[in-house]
Amino acid sequence: MERLLAALGFVVTSKDGKARSGVISTAHGEVKTPAFMPVGTQGTVKCLTAEQVRSTGIEMLLANAYHLMIRPGADVVSAAGGLQEWSGWRGPMLTDSGGYQLFSLADLAEVSDEGVRFRSHVDGARLFVSPEEAMGVQNLLGADIIMPLDDCVGFPAERYRAAESVRRTLLWARRSKESHARDDQALFGIVQGSTFPDLRRESALGLGDLDLPGYAIGGISVGEGTRLMRDMVEATVGHLPVEKPRYLMGVGLPVDILEAIGAGVDMFDCVIPTRNGRNGWAFTFSGLVRVKNSQYSGDTRPIEAECDCYTCRNFPRSYVRHLFNAGELSGMTLVSIHNLRFYAKLVEGARGAIAGGESKTYRARVAQAYSNNV
Repeated sequence: MERLLAALGFVVTSKDGKARSGVISTAHGEVKTPAFMPVGTQGTVKCLTAEQVRSTGIEMLLANAYHLMIRPGADVVSAAGGLQEWSGWRGPMLTDSGGYQLFSLADLAEVSDEGVRFRSHVDGARLFVSPEEAMGVQNLLGADIIMPLDDCVGFPAERYRAAESVRRTLLWARRSKESHARDDQALFGIVQGSTFPDLRRESALGLGDLDLPGYAIGGISVGEGTRLMRDMVEATVGHLPVEKPRYLMGVGLPVDILEAIGAGVDMFDCVIPTRNGRNGWAFTFSGLVRVKNSQYSGDTRPIEAECDCYTCRNFPRSYVRHLFNAGELSGMTLVSIHNLRFYAKLVEGARGAIAGGESKTYRARVAQAYSNNV
């Protein structure tokens, strides 16, 4: 177990109630927490180069092992020196096993204790992934943090199915730990339990007994709504080891992130900032800006006056709007750059607020900005 723990360091530097800030140390550098990770499913953040992502202040990326296993194949990535060398992102990276993607392909997949049998979404080929194979793929990819195969369920879920998910996810976590073969990669556990607090507790405590380097909260943001989502985060965090990083998977609206930080979560990922950016929605500390709207046709202001991103330093809203209306892909790039800078500043602001004992005030200020449009 010592070799798995040595792959990742974590220290808490400040606390404010349950909220905390700290630093995660990996083989490819440090990550300040709370941290937000953009989603680079295919080994790239859509419409952006690694250097463009780096310029926003983002410190860690997420890639998806399922997709990279399907195309181009983990062996191709490994032959290029691993994800960081292959993608040009030389900083810390995390790979998800693909459990959520297999859940989203439910009509193409069959789940059992052995693993998941499914048809490729690319060419329909019949494939099988076990916990051991998911570890093997991620060992080849070489990310700093890797996730075990988990059994994710949607909402609503019958209690028997949620309990089965908890049991199977713990079984797969044990098998993943046994088969994990690299000392420089930290394996996290993933808590399941749907919207049943007692099952969430059972899952968290069972995974805690494995003494893994970190823990994720999975099965969240699958249709349960904001109130239940926040309740389940609260129901889970208190049962996770205080000395290990806590990662909330797939949650990405600004207010939801800050609420989870207030509950004690350290890491986040989501497609929201870049997906919304590609559709012309810009996040600002005054709320959302729909740059394609006609009201911005002659607007000479940047997307956000106080923002120091490449987009806001160089282009007015009218130009960004023009790019979208003209079908120019660079419009997607420019708003995605701005949104990632916003998210980097969002968690940076959270870290400063925690250090200053003002995290509740900071959370309330952002919530007020988004009260009318998110």
